[in-house]
Amino acid sequence: MTESIASMVELARRALANAYAPYSRFRVGACVRAESDRLYAGCNVENAAYPITQCAEATAIGALVAGGDRRILEVVILTEGTEPCAPCGRCRQQLAEFARPDARIHLCGPEGVRATTTLGELLPLAFGPDTLGRPGT
Repeated sequence: MTESIASMVELARRALANAYAPYSRFRVGACVRAESDRLYAGCNVENAAYPITQCAEATAIGALVAGGDRRILEVVILTEGTEPCAPCGRCRQQLAEFARPDARIHLCGPEGVRATTTLGELLPLAFGPDTLGRPGT
């Protein structure tokens, strides 16, 4: 694991420790690397009204936007489960708003990176800003 990925995994691990998941007990931490090379972490935040639960990736994207960045180059998603956990469909769509298809997505567990893929592999034929005739942000 490269030093830059290790830093992202550590930030995702810290975020996971703060996850609010009293209903599913499935804690997730995420970290995104911006084009500026800044790192933004997030965790899942559940709600008794389940449809308004916020995923870790969405929290990290919100931090990225609040921090003034607009382009994601790389993503780490960290869970405590035994299998790699890819982003849900909603998060894939949210990532597509800020990342190009070649953005690397690292699926991690407590031991580190378990699998690496790209956003394009996770969301082929994505609907995004280019679909609307508006090049990416």
